[in-house]
Amino acid sequence: MDEGKTTWRFPRAFWTGNAAELCERAAYYGTFIALRTYLIRVVGLDDIQSGVIAGLFGALIYLFPFFTGALADRIGFRNGLMLAFALLTVGYGMLGLFSTLGPVLVGLFIVVVGGAFVKPVITGTVSKSSDATNRARAFSIFYMVVNIGSFTGKTIVAPMRIQMGVETVPFFSSAAALVALALVFLTFRPPADGEDQPRNIHEVLQGMWMAMSNLRFFALILITAGFWAIQGQLYAAMPDYVLRMAGETYKPEWYANVNPLVVVLFVVAITQMVRNWKPQNSMLVAMAMIPLSSLAMASSAAFHGNVEIFGMSIHPITLMMVVGIAIQGLAECFLSPKYLEFASKQAPKGKEGVFLGFAHMNTFFAWLFGFILSGFLLSKYCPEPTTLSQAVREQHTLALAGQAPMPEVYAHAHYLWYAYSFVGLTSLAALLIFIAVTNRMDRKKAAAV
Repeated sequence: MDEGKTTWRFPRAFWTGNAAELCERAAYYGTFIALRTYLIRVVGLDDIQSGVIAGLFGALIYLFPFFTGALADRIGFRNGLMLAFALLTVGYGMLGLFSTLGPVLVGLFIVVVGGAFVKPVITGTVSKSSDATNRARAFSIFYMVVNIGSFTGKTIVAPMRIQMGVETVPFFSSAAALVALALVFLTFRPPADGEDQPRNIHEVLQGMWMAMSNLRFFALILITAGFWAIQGQLYAAMPDYVLRMAGETYKPEWYANVNPLVVVLFVVAITQMVRNWKPQNSMLVAMAMIPLSSLAMASSAAFHGNVEIFGMSIHPITLMMVVGIAIQGLAECFLSPKYLEFASKQAPKGKEGVFLGFAHMNTFFAWLFGFILSGFLLSKYCPEPTTLSQAVREQHTLALAGQAPMPEVYAHAHYLWYAYSFVGLTSLAALLIFIAVTNRMDRKKAAAV
């Protein structure tokens, strides 16, 4: 690759890796958005149990790559990807074939391990397939592919769930993983090693302890986890809330696609707008917006009957979910460009790179907290209809058809979104305190020099 020359041309491994990434993201998001519903309807768990298992699944997906990335460095990128997609094909297939808890938990664990190999290998491939002149362009293509995969997976599984049942969704994910496996086997040849040295598990644990034991950095991780816990409700509370309050024919999978659509449309413009802002100011805007998204979702309860917009009759839950999710997407556009910059400022001098490697641990805590909390909130305010009496179930069915009022047990279903507004406001207040305290510490430190 010629030094100094910017190009859209990349080696075959780059394009093959991105195609495999698209399949993996389609598989992951296709199953993830239906996972709680699957665990309740197919496996027979309750809201709280399904929240715990789905939360652990989502959280471990963000924890394991630190360790599988080190293993992939040792066994090689091609072998790592082959292993990953073989595991994903089997893991998702087990979810489709079995309906008892034991095999399902094994299948979910296999998916976690397989998925944890993909991200470090693909990002490593993107990095090694580019240089300083076109690395930003390479990663922009990669992130676009990630969003396309997410959008595609959720779009496809919605009609599958409606027409064939939620138990068929994992078969789509298994098929997507199998396509990626064939693609890697037939065409993927990893790029030549660059200057990066292979890591080992000891180095990963050492770096993680250094970052997570730093009170200042860890506090920021937990504060921003509140933001992502609300974002995570696109996969936790939102799907079952929509199905229980609007009906089986509605498509929460498509509502969730509003988020990546908004990000793709606005992230460049907003990133340009905030480029000269202090990172904490951009983050504060995001933190102020995120509780508003939950309030928008809760406000559907204020409507009586469908809403007429441009001659179309729209269910109020559909309308306000789209509004709330769009606000989340805009908030993400303010947070993402500046979060890593702000996180790096919390690291000791000379350790910024190590700390940034663990900056996305906020999603680990967010998924764990958000999914478990959603289980309790749904159980209390918007319960699974099959857990109710026959009379209440019949009234619920009639209510969804517009032939009866919604049962009293669902009268406060929207309260779960108030709970997440409180989470967002608490995170905003915590960030304000964090900024004030750390600014004061930095001033004292500067004065002492």
